[in-house]
Amino acid sequence: METDYIKIYSGNALIGKRIELELLDMGISPVIKDEAESARLAGFASSMLGTIELHVSQDEKEKALAVVAKITASL
Repeated sequence: METDYIKIYSGNALIGKRIELELLDMGISPVIKDEAESARLAGFASSMLGTIELHVSQDEKEKALAVVAKITASL
């Protein structure tokens, strides 16, 4: 299956939220994949607590990766 989205971040949910907010300020709307939350809502348990993935459109990849690099470098 071909998609127009690319994963730019996978890791700690708190850092991911910070990246998400920065992207939103730039006008980039990331897609958030949180398997633990999805499992919880479906009534299942998950071993991936506190881990998320952020995906953005291929067109926004370069700007988004710059944000990820800036935030993760400051940690």
